[in-house]
Amino acid sequence: MPLLNTIATPYAEALLQVTEARNETDTVAQQARDLLAIWEITPQLRAAMASPVLEPEAKKKALMALFAEQLTPSLQNLLKLLADRQRTAVIEPVLHRFLELYRQLRHITLARVTSATPLSEDQQRALHERVRAIAGSKSVEFDLCVDPSLIGGFIVSMGSEVIDASLSGQVRRLGLALAKVS
Repeated sequence: MPLLNTIATPYAEALLQVTEARNETDTVAQQARDLLAIWEITPQLRAAMASPVLEPEAKKKALMALFAEQLTPSLQNLLKLLADRQRTAVIEPVLHRFLELYRQLRHITLARVTSATPLSEDQQRALHERVRAIAGSKSVEFDLCVDPSLIGGFIVSMGSEVIDASLSGQVRRLGLALAKVS
């Protein structure tokens, strides 16, 4: 993925500069998250934007027809620029990189939380406070996903730090401890 990062970073940095100058970085960050959520659940859209058959102008018109009403001019301009330069296939990496830079700028820690079942609002709040204290960060952003193979509990990943409070992790650690005893 280094090549994608090399392509994505200049666009993401430029978007961050523009949004900071316009005082709309927080708004654009939320719009980027929303756009990525749509992107993730719409494989047809991703395929169309990656297609070399569609002309850049058609891609630009499609993006504006779909998203113009929900996006700030800064984010609209980014999408148009990517279409003009035939780089619509890298929309996703650009938005992810923008969000990484945004989190760095705002001192927000990204915690990937994988749980066996969906977490309730109360569980998310309690976990948020604990993770914020552990991370020593002013704010924490969760990336939540569900993996029933964990059996119970959750796993929190923050950069290189992993907190495994899952039942499957406890079983694995117990098995390793028993293997050492034998």
